[in-house]
This record gives sequence, structure tokens and C-alpha cells, in this order.
Amino acid sequence: MYLYHYGLRELPFTITPNTQFYYDLKSHHEAFEVVLTALKTGEGFIKITGEVGTGKTLLCRRLLNDIPDFFKTAYIPDSYLDPAELRLAIAQELSVETESLTNQQQLARALQQRLLDINKSGQAVVILIDEAQALPEESLEALRLLSNLETERRKLVHIILLGQPELDERLSQKAFRQLRQRISFAHKLTAMNVDETAEYIAHRMDVAGYKGTPIFDWKLIKGLHRSSRGVPRLVNMLCHKMLLLAYGEGRRQLSSKDLKLAVKDTEDTESTRSVWLPVTVSVGFVFLAAAAVSYWKMGGSL
Repeated sequence: MYLYHYGLRELPFTITPNTQFYYDLKSHHEAFEVVLTALKTGEGFIKITGEVGTGKTLLCRRLLNDIPDFFKTAYIPDSYLDPAELRLAIAQELSVETESLTNQQQLARALQQRLLDINKSGQAVVILIDEAQALPEESLEALRLLSNLETERRKLVHIILLGQPELDERLSQKAFRQLRQRISFAHKLTAMNVDETAEYIAHRMDVAGYKGTPIFDWKLIKGLHRSSRGVPRLVNMLCHKMLLLAYGEGRRQLSSKDLKLAVKDTEDTESTRSVWLPVTVSVGFVFLAAAAVSYWKMGGSL
């Protein structure tokens, strides 16, 4: 695509969570410290919430990579599971042999025994549930019951719930009051301010291998922040499209027109009509043309 044009080793603004590009935003740093503090004090439930695109999954992957070795982790990325499916997913993550288990009672006993064995080895289990707002009511109750397992000295399992603000709405219901009282630590991820947006973009360009003069000037940074509301995923999408547009026209320096077109082509961004000049050309056609130029410059190979 545009790697050679900008002197990059890899694409800097993909939306796939990649810990190589992790930038320690203030909100993420605070969330990470909250989790570590909660785990060190032996608390059972921890809750991290944030709007779509604020980096919950990336934070989750950083936790999986950087949680101290004392903890054995189980990651559940697909939270729309009934209690039986949830127990099975957790058991498989903890290397429980499940093939010979014929019913839920056997699975529950095997899982409990595995937790005890891990505890005897000097470790504790941390279960990370991504997109926790999608957990069925019965599965949330199953997690609460699982968190009851403990020895005389400490809990056998710690549970981290990561979800959208709808998770808070669900847990505020009377039916979840017992679970709600178990959550001793909570943190809310927030969007980036304009300075963090500038640092975030510069960091991703640097990790991707860019060595030239900055191509996102301050005016564009402010426009990007306003259009994306500081949401990292939207910043990534807009920056990628701007780089593609400039590349399609053989430019390195980005323009206000690039941002205007990128905003018009991206759902859930804020309009900047009062700032940018009108653009009448079909946005879809422009991106199609840019992609065609990219294809042609690569000699027609995919």
C-alpha cells in the first residue's frame, strides 16, 4: 500500500489491537494500576468500562502480557456464552481435560480441582472477560458463584470484567446487587485529549518506522481530535484514510481536504463543516481511486 511512500515498516493505524503499538495513555495507565492493586490485595471482582473504541481489548491484551507470573490467566473474548459454555471456556483456558466430562457437575468439579491445584502450586487465577456487557444474566450469576471459591487465606480466582457503559447499566439492576457489591475496584477508560491525540499519532508513526518530518501538523491534529472525539479507534481509521488519500495523489504532506474526505467516509465521526471547505466529489470514488493507484504502483499485484 503506502509503506514505501512514507518509509514505513508496517501500517501504523490498523484497528486490530496490537500491543506493539500500545501507548500508555493516562486513562490506560490508571486502569492498569487499578488492576494490579486489586490483584495484589486479593480482591475478587474488578470492573473496567469504556466507550466503543477506547482501547479495552488492547488493554486486556497488555494485561495478559504483563500481569506478574504469580497469576495464571484465562481470557474469554466471546462473552455471549451461557453458563455451561462459559464454564467450559474457562476450563479449557486453564488446561482442564474436558473431553471425558459428560455433564455440568463433572465439569464444575474438575474446574474447582484445577483451581485448587493452581493454588497449591503457588499461583492464583485471573479470568479476563472482554465485552462483558454481553454476558447473559445467568452467566453473570455463574461468575459470582465461581468467585466464592477460596481457601482460608485467599480467593482461588479473580475476575476482571471489561465492557462498554452498558455493563454499568446492567449491574445497576436489582437482580445484580450481590455481584455489584463484590466489585471492589472499578475504572472508566476515557477518550484522549488533544495533546494525547498528538502524542498517540506520533507514537504509532514512530513504531511503524517513520523517520521524516511530521506530516500531521497541529491544525490537522486539532481537527482529528474534534472529529474523532479523541476515540483511539476513530483516530486510527481517519489517519489511515488520510495517508491513503495523500499517497494516491503522490503527496507526503497531508491536507485539510484529506481529513474532510476521511471524516465523510467514516461512521460515527463528528462533522467539521464549519472548519473545512466544502468537498463535492464522491468520497467513495476518491478512496476507490486511491486504492487503484496503490494497486498500479505495486505493479498490479495484491
